[in-house]
Amino acid sequence: MNPQPRTKTIEILLVEDSPSDALLTKRALAEGRIINQLHHVEDGIKALAFLRKEPPFGDAPRPDLILLDLNLPKKNGREVLAEIKADKTLKTIPVIVLTTSRAEEDVLKSYQLHANCYIVKPVDFTAFANAITVIEKFWFAIVTLPL
Repeated sequence: MNPQPRTKTIEILLVEDSPSDALLTKRALAEGRIINQLHHVEDGIKALAFLRKEPPFGDAPRPDLILLDLNLPKKNGREVLAEIKADKTLKTIPVIVLTTSRAEEDVLKSYQLHANCYIVKPVDFTAFANAITVIEKFWFAIVTLPL
């Protein structure tokens, strides 16, 4: 299946405290075919401020997709996910948990909190880039998202 070219830039919010993982995600998205604008915050407090357009994120766009790490400072990914899915204005944004945790309780809790997807981060760049490409194709070429 060949994805249809998109004219709208896809807005992606990456919530990731690891500088190296953030860089890998940016590189993988840059190599993809989907035109995107990646916004990056390093902790759960900033993620919610971004989503709620609180200072200093007053001009932040509404993301089309959120890539959320679970192990974050200040407010962890489970807390962020719970707040997103409890907020009537944010709950329709797809949230992909992208984490190193393979723990069954993390997987189960993420889905109980209504994560749209749970992906364990691959270790090497090629596998990581392939995972990001699959995310792009699925969420932006196959799935119909709300406006």
